[in-house]
Amino acid sequence: MGEEVSMMSIAEKETSADMKRTHFVLVHGIGGGAWCWYKIRCLMENCGYKVSCIDLKGAGIDGADAGSILSFDDYNQPLMDFMSALPDTEKVILVGHSAGGLSVTQATHKYPNKIRLAVYVVATMLKCGFLTDEDVKDGIPDLSQFGDVYELGFGLGAEQPPTSAIVRKQFQRKIIYQMSPLEDSTLAEMLLRPGPILALRSARFKEGESVEKVGRVYIRTMHDNVIKPEQQEAMIKKWPPSQVHALDSDHSPFFSAPFSLFGLLLKVAATSGGCN
Repeated sequence: MGEEVSMMSIAEKETSADMKRTHFVLVHGIGGGAWCWYKIRCLMENCGYKVSCIDLKGAGIDGADAGSILSFDDYNQPLMDFMSALPDTEKVILVGHSAGGLSVTQATHKYPNKIRLAVYVVATMLKCGFLTDEDVKDGIPDLSQFGDVYELGFGLGAEQPPTSAIVRKQFQRKIIYQMSPLEDSTLAEMLLRPGPILALRSARFKEGESVEKVGRVYIRTMHDNVIKPEQQEAMIKKWPPSQVHALDSDHSPFFSAPFSLFGLLLKVAATSGGCN
């Protein structure tokens, strides 16, 4: 209860006009959907902030089959369409979780003038995507220590590389949600969908100055079994953000530490300059 009061007091320091101009856009990780953010969205909207939660292609309520999504551009098109439709006078705070960091980075390359701040929540933060073996090592989860955890899909045929993957239900809580409330990991078990791994591995962005126009913040998680602390640190060192924060959380702080994550998002928003 004390944490909740503390987080709300941060919001109370902003004026009503500031809140109305602050627009958070939340992007899920692989297999997730807009539904992942339900706690954060509720907290933000109750405090007067504008919030948009995006379903990428094949995720959430989007009807596409992950096995048919073969390029990152195709997968990330819903976010690109959303950014394109924003008025030129509006700047958003773009928040990506896990593989959603790749979506955020592509948006900063293409729409830097529409992004006030990019926030990576234990997310894949690679300036140009997967260009090298080191990028793959830093940005792609290695869950081999847990055994055969993936259920794979072969949309191009059994002889071709897998096009989609999902962590088997019996491993999801142990790997992704070990510190989260049981009701949230149960919800996730019902709603998680296969993610288009072939498309994600194809994420590559051209070097350019535009991406450096957007301020970046990284939020680390200290008990992460998916993007491990050493991977997070490697990405931070390779492409240093302006701020780094840490949460005592598993891979899913929107479930396991929602008030702390909410408070951090408000804190970085308040210290990132003007609302527009």
